[in-house]
Amino acid sequence: MSTLVAESLYEQLISAFQEQNTQEPSHLTTLRQHAFERFQQEGFPTVKNEEWKYTNIHPLVNSSYVLHSPLDADKVDTRKADIPGLDAYRIVLVNGQYISGLSSLEGEAGLVVKPISEAYAEPNFEKHYAKHADQSDNIMVQLNTALHTAGLYISVAKGAVISKPIHLVHVAAGEDAFFAQTRNLIVAEPHAEIEIIESFVTTDGAAKNVHNKVTEIVVEEEAKIQHYYLQVADPASHYIMHTEVYQEQHSLYNNYNCNLPGASFVRHNINVRLDAEQVESHLYGINLTADQQLVDNHTIVDHMKPHCESYEWYKNIPQDESTAVFNGKIFVREDAQKTNAFQQNNNMLIGDKSAVYTKPQLEIFADDVKCSHGCTMGQFDEDALFYLRARGIGEEAARVLLVHAFAFDVTSRFSNDQVRQYIEHLIEIGLERNK
Repeated sequence: MSTLVAESLYEQLISAFQEQNTQEPSHLTTLRQHAFERFQQEGFPTVKNEEWKYTNIHPLVNSSYVLHSPLDADKVDTRKADIPGLDAYRIVLVNGQYISGLSSLEGEAGLVVKPISEAYAEPNFEKHYAKHADQSDNIMVQLNTALHTAGLYISVAKGAVISKPIHLVHVAAGEDAFFAQTRNLIVAEPHAEIEIIESFVTTDGAAKNVHNKVTEIVVEEEAKIQHYYLQVADPASHYIMHTEVYQEQHSLYNNYNCNLPGASFVRHNINVRLDAEQVESHLYGINLTADQQLVDNHTIVDHMKPHCESYEWYKNIPQDESTAVFNGKIFVREDAQKTNAFQQNNNMLIGDKSAVYTKPQLEIFADDVKCSHGCTMGQFDEDALFYLRARGIGEEAARVLLVHAFAFDVTSRFSNDQVRQYIEHLIEIGLERNK
């Protein structure tokens, strides 16, 4: 793949597509071709697109980057991703490339983990790859399909219950500004269970880096997935992410999406499709932003069949001059009778120049449902602050306590205690900057 500097990323991508020489089945090459043609037709999204109204990516894409940076695994330090007390298998990906020498994955019956470039012959790859995310209207998915160069394939066999969490450590590393595209596919077969914790970190001294990352997740009949996103990267890192979840009958998918001070830019689309009866999904988000960070979460929960339940709760705490965006959509299709859907977004602005843009949406085409959504916006409760100070608690300590109480509604839902304690500690550290 070309690493030459061109006038813009768009021109680089055109050259890279013309020069790519992938060793993959012909139908995947055709898929790449169709995806790139669509990307060429539409180009990068702009703020004129309603879905990108508050998230301008053009300062990112109007530059040139190295598209295939060389890796030196010996210099990669993964300690930034350590979670105290967590007993988990560890998989390390540097700019999306699976690094076996830094990973610790002991033999576990029913678990297959391999680079996505080595998974073409896997039955679940043939069955599910590009069958879900590519049906969305996110043009960045098409760019990823056309030009992803790395990523991970995880499959859990029917009835297998993975004994420990899988900790995926995504490391951004490179001496020159680079643009990376990775593709992941995770499949839990019927009655399988797995917990996945994804941490995003940046090596010290890394140059500006931009990641276009797509993950497809399939939760088959009566399977269960607990899934954490822990964004603790440095300001040099910028992420455009798309997670597409497809659920079958009696399945459970829980997503815990955490963004802490650090990465300058995060746009994350999380789409969950409930395409069978008796499906349950929970989406939790906690976003503590700082400096001039922008964190934009767009979610879709699509109830396609009857007798399903979804629960979504996102909280944003922007500090300094940072911006948090939440756009949550719940669709209840005509056939999705007896749906129970809940969505809530709460926001606490700390910085005088911080901003929140929120748009909870609910579209119901069925008549026998129980659905609700809501949004709140506010600052510190001065009465509560006075109450705490009157009892000898310093002002800054009182503010930390109030933010912890605000975030606790979400963090208390975390199924993994070590991750919960870790995130609550990072929230406390993230608030210390305002002392």
